[in-house]
Amino acid sequence: MRRLTIVSIAACGLLAAAGCKSNTAKDAKKEPIVLLEAGAEPREALRYKFDDGAATTSTMELSVSSMASSSSAGAKVARPPGLRVVITSGPAVSQKNGITRLDVRIIKAEAVMPPGVSREVERDLNRSAALLRDVGGWVEVDDRGIVQKVEMNQAAKNPDLPIRMLMTVVNVRTSFARVILPAEPVGIGAQWEAKKDLTLYGFELEQTDRYTLAEKVGDELKLDVDIVQSAPKQTVTFKEEGVEFALQSLSMSAQGQVILNLNALEGSARAQGQSSEVVTVKTVEGTEEIELTSAFQLKMTVNYEPSKKKAAEMEEKATKTGTSQK
Repeated sequence: MRRLTIVSIAACGLLAAAGCKSNTAKDAKKEPIVLLEAGAEPREALRYKFDDGAATTSTMELSVSSMASSSSAGAKVARPPGLRVVITSGPAVSQKNGITRLDVRIIKAEAVMPPGVSREVERDLNRSAALLRDVGGWVEVDDRGIVQKVEMNQAAKNPDLPIRMLMTVVNVRTSFARVILPAEPVGIGAQWEAKKDLTLYGFELEQTDRYTLAEKVGDELKLDVDIVQSAPKQTVTFKEEGVEFALQSLSMSAQGQVILNLNALEGSARAQGQSSEVVTVKTVEGTEEIELTSAFQLKMTVNYEPSKKKAAEMEEKATKTGTSQK
């Protein structure tokens, strides 16, 4: 059952989502969020302000620690490999009707190994991570951050691509980095949420991302983020392997904060969370119940590079301000 335990640990909560069915251009036609609280006066419509030629570089670092216990082997603490990914977005190019097009590409990806991992496992995981490099394409978004159209590049069509690893990156970025803004004017204390349907190792899950506007200074927002994930009881069978997984319970919660630059579409974020799940595994060898609890930490940092024109304007403004103060 060692293999099954490892699979369960790798599948923990939000950060191993194997797919997100709500993040498609087709779904962008319907309102993706619900405004729960408009916040205090004064209120204003929050909108991204893309600058032609601007670009961002974001670095995502993820670490996980888990404890798994089974009905036959007892408890075991594990630290699955983490993940470090660097992604570029831009330069921004304005389209018609307020749409902006951005080239997006993974320029670096590597597995972060915990102590005790064998060289063979380390080599295999780094080989998988390496396949993510150059994966990308282009995306068209409106001024609320809603994706209108996506096209992937050739690297994203590699049949050997580690899909679960890639979808981990996608789901984390759509929850913490690329925040969809509400349609209505809002003020400090405003709350809105987005609901997602996820597929994780064949199981159907529900996720809710809730954002609270804590502070706004110029074009920079400070958002508190709360994420919850749950799933009903369900069973998935892998006939070729002769294994049946019966999910008895699953819950996940995460809390964090995002510093969002409205000029960049990308946010810096820090978050931590915990998840728990109970799975009954049936094979020809017998039945075993596995209980898994996990804790994870996420850090995302973003470097915003304005266009040459805007950079010159910012420098000129700073110079004038400095002169007037003298």
